[in-house]
Amino acid sequence: MARQKKKSSLISHGIAAQNRKARYDYTINDTIEAGVVLMGPEVKSLRAGRASLIDAWAGERDGEMFLFNAYIPEWQAGSFMARFEPRRPRKLLLHRNQVQTLTGSVTREGTTLVPLDIHFSDRGIAKITLGLAEGRKQHDKRAAIAERDWNRDKARLMREKG
Repeated sequence: MARQKKKSSLISHGIAAQNRKARYDYTINDTIEAGVVLMGPEVKSLRAGRASLIDAWAGERDGEMFLFNAYIPEWQAGSFMARFEPRRPRKLLLHRNQVQTLTGSVTREGTTLVPLDIHFSDRGIAKITLGLAEGRKQHDKRAAIAERDWNRDKARLMREKG
């Protein structure tokens, strides 16, 4: 009798964590993908889909980019030696000219670097999508919601008539 393999609930590729509130609170002007330096148990926690990017942001420290305030909980099955701080700053892997460009645009234009999602590439490597964003005022948020609703209704009407 052949044994059936139990289907794993771990994420091998695709989105592990998403910051859905970022697209509501900010206008995303540009996006960039970066690698993330993680410890082994952090990768396992990400694969389990337990991370949160709410209130997370990226910034420059000592000429390098870091991801601050991202919550990746401890892996419960990990050993005592592999403990880590869930909200520790995590280094982002970017080229030097990318770091300089992003730092310059953040300081000059008053924009922020917001993490949009953490995902696993086809090769199984953890990547983060950063958005160069400008904050929205409350009336801008309302206008964006109204425009999105109108586009949805317009598409529905065109489908029904079509």
